Amino acid sequence: MAFRDKELTVPGTVEVAGRHVKRYHIDQPDHRLEPEVVTAAYAYLPRLLPGPDGGTPPASWVVLHRGADSGAYLLAYSWFWDNVVECRIAVAGQPALDCPDDDPAHFVPMPRPGVGCVWELGVLEHERSAWVRHILAPDRPDLAGYLADSRTEGPVGF
Repeated sequence: MAFRDKELTVPGTVEVAGRHVKRYHIDQPDHRLEPEVVTAAYAYLPRLLPGPDGGTPPASWVVLHRGADSGAYLLAYSWFWDNVVECRIAVAGQPALDCPDDDPAHFVPMPRPGVGCVWELGVLEHERSAWVRHILAPDRPDLAGYLADSRTEGPVGF
């Protein structure tokens, strides 16, 4: 199968486990995220978020990605130590990654230390720049500005 763009949507920011979480969804053009997958992913999300570190604004972003097959991927990226990103991942429906079944709503911790695939990493590029613009570069960090600065919806991949 040839490489192709997928569709990125931005459902908005939520507060989870004391953190501000920017949300991104990546769909297959012909295989959208099912409501039950979205519900299961956000129920699992608190397990992927770290506690506060005492100095860094409690901000994270999450990418929920529906694979072309039975897989769904939930990636939680969290800022810590002012300028470092931690990534924790849960997977569902992907037996190749030790999922117990092919149910895309049955999330389990990913056993490998990944950081994202080519579609997900476009969001990471944007979030890095937004963090510098709104948190690190100004005289005073602007958390509200950072939370309002999301990658544009639309094709993602190339």
